[in-house]
Amino acid sequence: MDSTGSEEQIWEDIENSLRRRFGIEVFERTPIRRGWLNLKWKVSTDAGQLLIKQYNRERFKLYKSEELLRAFSQQIRLRESGLPCPRLLSDRGEVFVTSEDGERFLVMEFCEGSLVLPGRVGERQIHDLGLVTARMHHLLNDGTLGAKASPQFVPPSCEERMGHWRSLRQTAAAAGDDRLVGEVETQLRATEVADIDRFAGAAMGWAHRDLWVDNLLFFEDRVAAVLDFDRLNYDYPALDAARAVISCALDDQGRLDAFLARAFMAGYTEERHAASGFLTQALQLLW
Repeated sequence: MDSTGSEEQIWEDIENSLRRRFGIEVFERTPIRRGWLNLKWKVSTDAGQLLIKQYNRERFKLYKSEELLRAFSQQIRLRESGLPCPRLLSDRGEVFVTSEDGERFLVMEFCEGSLVLPGRVGERQIHDLGLVTARMHHLLNDGTLGAKASPQFVPPSCEERMGHWRSLRQTAAAAGDDRLVGEVETQLRATEVADIDRFAGAAMGWAHRDLWVDNLLFFEDRVAAVLDFDRLNYDYPALDAARAVISCALDDQGRLDAFLARAFMAGYTEERHAASGFLTQALQLLW
């Protein structure tokens, strides 16, 4: 719920803006209870089925407006280039709309397709996800956006990570959480032998940065839509591959399905070159 009003009040304000700014009449709406703080509705309108995404005012403080606008512009460009992602509606060229009461929101087409639980993605689905991910990386890094001096994520030093794990171990021990203490000990041992320098040569570029099952819709044999480009930024594109594989191919017992991981990379390398060991390094960088 937004800090300035109830969900119903927020919706009434946005509905008035839909009518005034877009000329859209809403016949029916269904809340979508997914995501953190932001409100979403699937709506039936005289313009077809749409999705409305409101940006919670407190969460919005975590974003930079210029970065969001860049992400939306790239979503539009990606869709126009054939990538499966929602079409954004605009009013006089403006896609990020502000209502009379100050609610920021997007209006986009409602995409068909199904959410798939983590670790439950099929071979053909993850193969196509690999292809779609590579195509997205190719388009984002075709020179349109240029480059930045440094990536969004800067790998911490081993000393920093060791300090983090020791602090967490102390907290877990004080709480009497033996299970968590054991897991932290495993992380400490792994961090002690980690070679952070190996990431120095990882390729930087523009990436989605939130590519996991909650932001993907699938048909039976392919990707239906890539969703939520809000975090798009200059980073390590390999992290997109790692997040996709971890969320799609890691089962509930913590086992990575190597067959599915290979299927993802088979799709990825159909569209974009990846050096030997690309996915292994990507998973290590994600860790």
